Amino acid sequence: MKLRSLEDLERVRQEGKTLLWPAEGKILVGMASCGLASGAAAVYQAFCEAVESQGLKFRVGETGCLGFCAREPIAELRFPDETRIFYGEMDRDKALELASSFSHGDLRPDLALGRIGGDPAWEIPELEQITFYRGQRRRVLADCGLINPLDIREYIAQGGYFAAWQALHMPPEAVLEEIKRAGLRGRGGAGFPTGKKWELARSAPGPKKYVICNGDEGDPGAYMDRSVLEGNPHSVIEGMIIGAYAVGADEGYIYVRAEYPLAVKHLRIAVAQAEELGLLGSDILGTTFSFRIHIFEGAGAFVCGEETALIASIEGRRGQPRPRPPYPVGSGLFGKPTVINNVETWANVPLISRHGAEWFRTLGTSRSPGTKIFSLTGKVRNTGLVEVPIGTPLGQLISEVGGGPPQGKALKAVQIGGPSGGCLPAELLDLAIDYETLTQAGSMMGSGGMVVLDEDTCMVELARFFLEFTQAESCGQCPPCRIGTKRMLEILTRITAGRGRPGDLELLEELAHGVQETSLCGLGRTAPNPVLTTLRYFRAEYEAHLAGHCPAGVCRALFSYAIAEEKCAGCGLCLRVCPSGAIWGEPGKPHRIVKALCIRCGACVSVCPKGAIAKL
Repeated sequence: MKLRSLEDLERVRQEGKTLLWPAEGKILVGMASCGLASGAAAVYQAFCEAVESQGLKFRVGETGCLGFCAREPIAELRFPDETRIFYGEMDRDKALELASSFSHGDLRPDLALGRIGGDPAWEIPELEQITFYRGQRRRVLADCGLINPLDIREYIAQGGYFAAWQALHMPPEAVLEEIKRAGLRGRGGAGFPTGKKWELARSAPGPKKYVICNGDEGDPGAYMDRSVLEGNPHSVIEGMIIGAYAVGADEGYIYVRAEYPLAVKHLRIAVAQAEELGLLGSDILGTTFSFRIHIFEGAGAFVCGEETALIASIEGRRGQPRPRPPYPVGSGLFGKPTVINNVETWANVPLISRHGAEWFRTLGTSRSPGTKIFSLTGKVRNTGLVEVPIGTPLGQLISEVGGGPPQGKALKAVQIGGPSGGCLPAELLDLAIDYETLTQAGSMMGSGGMVVLDEDTCMVELARFFLEFTQAESCGQCPPCRIGTKRMLEILTRITAGRGRPGDLELLEELAHGVQETSLCGLGRTAPNPVLTTLRYFRAEYEAHLAGHCPAGVCRALFSYAIAEEKCAGCGLCLRVCPSGAIWGEPGKPHRIVKALCIRCGACVSVCPKGAIAKL
């Protein structure tokens, strides 16, 4: 049945509420990619078997990512009064144990991660008081981990598509003006004002216009877009409906990389459900507005995250950037005016339309209102997706939300903004997370990848790693990026191999600035960022490499292993595991390492019971 009125939407909302909060209660398992990779499918199956074999009245369902990836798989016990209890680090045995306990009314607070609502006497902490969630303000991620992403009714139960109904019954200019007043900036890179972009596209001549969702998330360690598309795809679809109406488009594309099969699956289901209810297609929600969405799977080229390369890819051409102007808002897909925003930007649009610009501006800064999602990875205790107000101090996010580095290691730096971002040292972690501040420090907001680095990280090797990635992903169209990044990579590889030369650092810096200033697109212009920031903040580490020493003990050519005779018991364990025959010695007597034969694999260190082997 097509939804034609507000009453139709309200009817579906009530249906959705009975699914979200059934009278018999519900057991849910997070079945996003992070959960599935940790064994969520086996947990889900165990709950299904237990409910059937024990005759429990609970329903079993699935949901998206709750964000706390370090504690996956996560299961939830949900009650009709909207009380929710969460259990982390689940496995099949624990699921069967919990199901048995539930059948006897035992909520097992000893196994619980946290709760929303419920009785404090249960001695289960409130979820928002857990370190990981305490500093967050989940807006875009609010329904991820709550709704079933495969059922549109649950999204509507949470107010979904009511913003679209409201927007479609307003003049398009009024919708656009609300986005401008909110101050929403693009969450995919440079932070261009979204309302300004829409205004330029709306004022461009011609009856045919497009909107595109850029879901080509290719940064190593970044998965913000993937999680939103998997856990709440309708938020993006609704945002695109509102945006298309505001700019006068009747057709849109969601560009998502084929390496995200679960996101693609959920998007296709979501689009089909929206079409079935008349939320996509002709005469949406009883109006004369028509809009259709196509799902386009990208082949995985990092450069296709650049908007003109993405457009070329959809058009069936090789994904290569082109010079600008003209900009896509004037001449984009198939030569027509086109608005391109990323997943997180589109997901913010329904929230602004529903709650208003003033509400949106209650978080963030005056220049950059709202929140930003980051994928917090690397050497940090609480890895996962975090959503914080823009302007939050970087160190607060890492130390309080992330819990800092594990095993008592010292925080050394953070790589923010993906492979094209910069490495900021621990001394600068009081910086506010906003577009201008990060750019001034030599980094960038980017799409939101954040890799935490501890004292064991070699900053020279890290710069080499990220440059290797961007050099491999270069489209090769312009010489500064194609050749310049290759020459830079050769120098970094030589330095980490212990073959650095006098003048290498100066040449590396000169090349980096040249690539930065003369490359055609954003990939080339930002590729030198990891090199330039590590040279700026960790130059002494580069100089140590030139002197033949890797301070972090990472670059194999620049360290060696030695056995301390006074600690060695002559047990022979190291001798037996050494793959190159570099360890000699008699039983019961101290052994020694022949440096000329040692391949520095570290196998001897891992088996020595006395801790007698150390790096030099």
